[in-house]
Amino acid sequence: MNISEILKKATEILREGGIVEARREANSLLAFALGKDRTFLIAHSEYELSDEEILRFQAILERRKHREPFQYIVGKQEFYGLDFIVTNDVLIPRPETELIVENALEMLKTAENSRFLEIGVGSGCISVSILHEAKTATAIAVDVSEKALQIALKNADKHQVSDRLELKISNIFSEIKTEKFDLIVSNPPYIDERDFAKLQPEVRDFEPEFALTDGENGLSIIEKIIKDAPQFLKSKGFLLIEIGFNQSDEVRKICSPEVWQSIEFLSDLQGIPRTLKARLSKKSKK
Repeated sequence: MNISEILKKATEILREGGIVEARREANSLLAFALGKDRTFLIAHSEYELSDEEILRFQAILERRKHREPFQYIVGKQEFYGLDFIVTNDVLIPRPETELIVENALEMLKTAENSRFLEIGVGSGCISVSILHEAKTATAIAVDVSEKALQIALKNADKHQVSDRLELKISNIFSEIKTEKFDLIVSNPPYIDERDFAKLQPEVRDFEPEFALTDGENGLSIIEKIIKDAPQFLKSKGFLLIEIGFNQSDEVRKICSPEVWQSIEFLSDLQGIPRTLKARLSKKSKK
């Protein structure tokens, strides 16, 4: 089969599997299978695939047909202009999470030799992206998963920030000493357990469940971070937490005005309140 023929067949297979952008994904998966770019596919539509190439592509196609995320198949995802290694041990980085990076960089630019803490590092996309841009910053990033920390370390090495990033196992703040940070960031599990079954198969069946839901109402870990963060922040330090699409009202109730000032919710490109941004009150007793 040549490229033109196999792409037509692959598109049909993916469409039958419920893949919305079947043609585009067929092209991307074939390019990956051949080790070429999509320009090659266009310019060489009559290229005859070898038996080995066909078998390799069929195996990849089968995985995507059964709704395994494209990012896990190719092993990478772009985030904040950088390529990140991803496996099913970590969440796939999403565009809305870039809000945390953008605002973290704005907050840290006035602090010389700034230091921040990330709760739930996953792939490392947040910490690594911040450190890649903020050249004098340092960080500690924690996770409950040893496998996630291994992926985060690979990404930190890949983007040459591992000398400024300490990675450690910790359940939220459990293994953090009394050090004070300029900023705490987190993209915690915030999906309500009742909503978990309604997620797309790509998310529900392949991404790590512990990183998606707290097994409760989606607010328990957010509440823990907000309530314990003051003892780990410097005076007037910042907090950035990604939240669910319908959680801003409840999260606002958790943020005591005696502890936090300048409480606001940053909206993503769809206009959904996506990230809590708060600053520790100077009067707060930490």
